Amino acid sequence: MKAAPVVRALGELGVRQGIIHTGQHYDALMSDVFFADLGLPEPVANLGVGSGSHAKQTAALLVGLEEVVQEHQPDLVVVYGDVNSTLAAILVCAKLGVPTAHVEAGLRSFDRGMPEEVNRVVTDALADLLFATSPEALAFLANEGVPAAKVHLVGNPMIDSLFSALPKLDPAPVVARLGLPERYAVATLHRPANVDTPEAAKELVDAVLEVSRQVPIVVPIHPRGKVRLAEAGLVDGESIKVVDPLGYVDFLSLVRGAALVVTDSGGVQEETTMLGVPCLTVRPNTERPITITHGTNRLVTPALLPAAAEKALADGAATPAGELPVLWDGKSGPRIATVIAAWLKGTTSRLPLRANDPNNGDNRRTMTYLC
Repeated sequence: MKAAPVVRALGELGVRQGIIHTGQHYDALMSDVFFADLGLPEPVANLGVGSGSHAKQTAALLVGLEEVVQEHQPDLVVVYGDVNSTLAAILVCAKLGVPTAHVEAGLRSFDRGMPEEVNRVVTDALADLLFATSPEALAFLANEGVPAAKVHLVGNPMIDSLFSALPKLDPAPVVARLGLPERYAVATLHRPANVDTPEAAKELVDAVLEVSRQVPIVVPIHPRGKVRLAEAGLVDGESIKVVDPLGYVDFLSLVRGAALVVTDSGGVQEETTMLGVPCLTVRPNTERPITITHGTNRLVTPALLPAAAEKALADGAATPAGELPVLWDGKSGPRIATVIAAWLKGTTSRLPLRANDPNNGDNRRTMTYLC
């Protein structure tokens, strides 16, 4: 969702590019269908690293990415978000001397217990170009000593994808297919702090089951939490429908028609802000505080979730606190592409010509993307 608007905009500027699909998101329902829904081109490489501990997954990514980067010799590698693939790519490129750009830079929860927070800090420390989605990220990066010349406030490319998809987001077919009533809630639960221990999973599931007594809930389950949540009692019931992960269009169609969303995902906080759907985030913090100050999001603990859900359902459809966050206007991809194209043009004269490169003498050099 973050890459598609940038890939499209760079293509319109004539920049050569390729996608490296790491396979960290390996389930076809959470990977292949997104390429189709978002119109992304076929990857130049698919590493297929799959699941595993942080150490095993990151180690496999380091080995696989080093081989691909050495093979393609990109002039710039663009990384997205805060997953282990992002961290591995930034480390590989730093060791190989390949410049990098980070889309979604400067997000901070200030909770180093989150693996994603470690990935964010390391990635931003090593990236050559940093693209921030919201103003507070600029201050966070400045406090960490990142030179202002590297940082660009561009808005949120995930919102670009959402703007593009809006005409296709019709809840009715998905609701009918899943057998849901007219009024329903959606829950997405996968964060390690919520699902990786039996105690945490049980507390969360009990809270969700209590919410389901107020409104039927559909739960598309991420593969990493499926077994643990089922063991904690999250199974199909009268008011709970557990389903496989949904494609991009189907999932957002479901969210668009929901009376309430319960989540621990970062991206869903942003999407509900744009769609005006009440969102309860079951976490003690968020790296996206703008979804609270300018959106429909609220942080809750499992213990407070049922009462918060009751209030949100009584209040009805949410209205954002004001206008959408600055530059969340569907034009972030072109802004990022313009900066990257200018950077590539400015560096071409300093780059050594490659043997047998058909683009020698052309300012539009090779670039490889990472998903």
